[in-house]
Amino acid sequence: MRVWATAHAVDDFYQGLVPAAVPYFVLERHFSYVEASGLALAATLGSALPQIPIGLLADRHRLRWMSPLGISLAGAGAGLSGLAPSYPLVFALLLLAGVGIAMFHPPAGRDARRAAGGSATAMSYFAAGGSVGFFVGPALVTPALDNLGIGATALFVPPAVLMGFVLLRHHTRTAGATTAKILSQGRDQPKRFAALTAVEVVRSTISTGLNTFISLYWISHLGATSGLGGVALTLELGGGVLGTLIGGRLADRIGMVRTVQIGNAAMLPALWAMLACDSVYGALPLALLVGLVSNIPFAVLIKLGQDYLPSRPGTAAGVTLGLAVSAGGLFMPLLGLVAGRHGPRGALVVLAVLPVAAMATSIALREPSRRPEPARAGPAEPP
Repeated sequence: MRVWATAHAVDDFYQGLVPAAVPYFVLERHFSYVEASGLALAATLGSALPQIPIGLLADRHRLRWMSPLGISLAGAGAGLSGLAPSYPLVFALLLLAGVGIAMFHPPAGRDARRAAGGSATAMSYFAAGGSVGFFVGPALVTPALDNLGIGATALFVPPAVLMGFVLLRHHTRTAGATTAKILSQGRDQPKRFAALTAVEVVRSTISTGLNTFISLYWISHLGATSGLGGVALTLELGGGVLGTLIGGRLADRIGMVRTVQIGNAAMLPALWAMLACDSVYGALPLALLVGLVSNIPFAVLIKLGQDYLPSRPGTAAGVTLGLAVSAGGLFMPLLGLVAGRHGPRGALVVLAVLPVAAMATSIALREPSRRPEPARAGPAEPP
């Protein structure tokens, strides 16, 4: 799990880089709020659209080169975006970064599941690796861009190339290992997986919106500096690391579905409490709280999705880690229009209502069936 958690952290560092860099594109390149939200859309389109076909391929073939190449592309696209001289080129590079992220998640989620066994706590370590990457992204990117400007994103290309090499070596060392059997037994439950995907899409909209607009909210509405706006984003993402780990342990104690429902319900008061506080410093702990409670279901939904589709762990990981998680970016242009009229606070007010939809859709979830699949009639297999 250490290898996969570290690789997940490096990969998702570049997802954290994008929201951290957005305010600097606005301040230095004078992009509008709609254009800024379009950058989130670019990364989303690249990471969301290929997830299902890549997941299907990962369930049929090992594709050992895909995760290393995906990490390298994610770093190259996101890192070089700050050097691009025009908006279309920035958009294209972030699109490329999204494709790299899409190439990593399904095969990595499949192999991490095999390493984690049946434990939600173990799977939370892998998921928390991604949350750590999101957290470290703004923590490193914000001071670099504050001091060196938007072009400093290029400093973050080498870690992706290095991690891609490490992961390729790891695959080479384990190439002779026998492919593990799927650990979760039972039938595929596509209807429940569809309900879980609906929950993920709503949560993704909230998460992507927070990551895109929370820094701008601190800067525009609360009158903070760009550095303090980066601190708010860092705290929100740091809370996500804690929430992910708490959620895994909670699921092993009280059940996965109940944990998801508790996390969805807790988002509502946390978001409104943050919006009710007009203190630039007093609201910072509330940003941490928002990140914590909103990520309690994160790792649990990944494992629950793979338990709903036990015969297709790569596809399930592609949807829960990639498609559903990034699908919220598709709604960012609408939030950008709201922010253009009412400021970043208006966009966050819209997001503060969405936990109601997450609570409603999570009612359809059930603990996965563990019954073995009955034998199918047909000719006997040859010896």
